[in-house]
Amino acid sequence: MATFTCTRALTALLWKPSSQSMKQKAWVLSFTKAQYSVSFDSRRDGSTQSVRPKTGILMLNMGGPETLDDVHDFLLRLFSDRDLMQLPAQSKLAQYISKKRTPKIVEQYREIGGGSPIKKWTEIQGKGMVEILDRISPETAPHKFYVGFRYVHPLTEESIEHMENDGVERAIAFTQYPQYSCSTTGSSMNAIYRHYAQRGVPSKMVWSTIDRWPTHPGLVQTHVEHIRTELARFPEEDRDNVVILFSAHSLPLKNVNRGDPYPAEVGATVHAVMEALGNTHPYRLVWQSKVGPLPWLAPQTDEAIKGLVKQGKKSILLVPIAFSSDHIETLYELDLEYAKNLAEEVKAKTVRRAAAPNGNQKFIAALADIVKTHLQSGKSCTTQNTLRCPMCTNKYCGLAKDFFKNQQELIDTLRTQANIQRRAH
Repeated sequence: MATFTCTRALTALLWKPSSQSMKQKAWVLSFTKAQYSVSFDSRRDGSTQSVRPKTGILMLNMGGPETLDDVHDFLLRLFSDRDLMQLPAQSKLAQYISKKRTPKIVEQYREIGGGSPIKKWTEIQGKGMVEILDRISPETAPHKFYVGFRYVHPLTEESIEHMENDGVERAIAFTQYPQYSCSTTGSSMNAIYRHYAQRGVPSKMVWSTIDRWPTHPGLVQTHVEHIRTELARFPEEDRDNVVILFSAHSLPLKNVNRGDPYPAEVGATVHAVMEALGNTHPYRLVWQSKVGPLPWLAPQTDEAIKGLVKQGKKSILLVPIAFSSDHIETLYELDLEYAKNLAEEVKAKTVRRAAAPNGNQKFIAALADIVKTHLQSGKSCTTQNTLRCPMCTNKYCGLAKDFFKNQQELIDTLRTQANIQRRAH
């Protein structure tokens, strides 16, 4: 049994005067020291046992209603999120929209089995990820994953408190959106900042974030594997003529025009996948799930299918390029609305969908590699995450980015202390 003692850095909240309103709280990090011991059994396979997790990985996503009874509250939280959308009289309008849309959305979830599988897949991915991490990164073990959803339980804020109560030393906010958007990953980051600002008590954990990973080789190879599997299911005489449509959740153009990097990062994933695939088929990047009358990214997935069929391209493969697991956008929108109903309507010959990453072992190994590489880097976030969009209008965006950026000094302190301990032993 090997026992070591490390010095834990705690963050303290101070108010930092600035030209902004004093109500806008900026985190200024200072240090206090608290001694505690962590004991673990170093086994040959690299697994560890401990009374508390050393590294906690918060897997961030929007979530989805597990049951039909959860649909209304899911929609209410979604339409209330000002990081996602800005509506006039939002609190009242969100209640009206969610109440009006609930019956329709309930029927859609009923058609895919009565609820979203996103929590199930996130837990499968998280369990596999930490099992691998305990083997390949014993120095940061034990690892524990936590699910942090924006719009359903377990909510991000609930899971943060779970991590605090578990005594986690190093906390990683790991977005499950491979490509960064202010509306998705940005919303989750803002939620973490706001939670601590409202909590009033500094975190006992040292935080960092994995804020994007659009071209990680494991992600790319997972998509390549799924594309090849699905291409093999087309009739042999059509296989070489299949058009690949990479479908990603759309974004309002006003968001894009503010400088949101999402379209560029999705494009980077598409390019990397096609390069790895050998550019064997023609392809396009298309956008789905548009809501409301405002202009969004185009072409829309359904319109692209119609246009291709008119041109005589009747064999189409849909690839959910921006999703890490199945949910309503894949199971209902892509599978039922487009691959089935629309395909029949426009008389396409074959429209199929490649699988989402879900439980692919290559993908789960990629998640573990991303976390290990992040921990080894000693960085609190990517350099991209330090930059606000040029036309940013969200007051919380800069504060959330500063929260993670300012963790760097704490991370450096922990690494220095760990090096001292290693030399001492």
